[in-house]
Amino acid sequence: MRLLLLSVLTGLSGCGGCGTSDPLQPGREYTKDMIDAVPYESFSPNPVLAQGMTLQTPAPGTLARDVHPFPYGPGPEEALRAGRELRNPATASPETLARGDVVFHTICFTCHGAAGEGDGPVVPRFPTPPSLTAAHAKGLPDGQIFHIITRGQGLMPPHAAQVRWDDRWKVALYVRQLQGGGKP
Repeated sequence: MRLLLLSVLTGLSGCGGCGTSDPLQPGREYTKDMIDAVPYESFSPNPVLAQGMTLQTPAPGTLARDVHPFPYGPGPEEALRAGRELRNPATASPETLARGDVVFHTICFTCHGAAGEGDGPVVPRFPTPPSLTAAHAKGLPDGQIFHIITRGQGLMPPHAAQVRWDDRWKVALYVRQLQGGGKP
């Protein structure tokens, strides 16, 4: 009973404005520094932290969220190496193929066309991109396709900034489906 009475009195003591008709009248503030804290700007000096800066350098060895190290440089030799060493972690399911279709038709379609024949709507203004259904393209391992999407090849720029890591693998699966002549 005493505990209940003490809890009620403590709760009411925090309502300095309780019972007043002005809803904008604040009650007592016991943690003023937490309520009205003045944040430091990202690039401003900060005397509280050891380095004297608000924005701290990341701990050694840390990676940003959703960042995957890609130890392959640009160029055909690195693309061949990626083709030998990388394996597609995605499997061809209706869901992954549907996502590959969406990404392909959002990013790749403009140059490679709906069926991957290299006949996209930008072709009259730019050099014709290679057909993804040609014999040469059919022989590319998924890792090499992933590398080409990530680093680019020839006149094709890299698309790592536009296509998420896992979606690149799904696009490779979708390209395989185009090469077989099927649709999801």
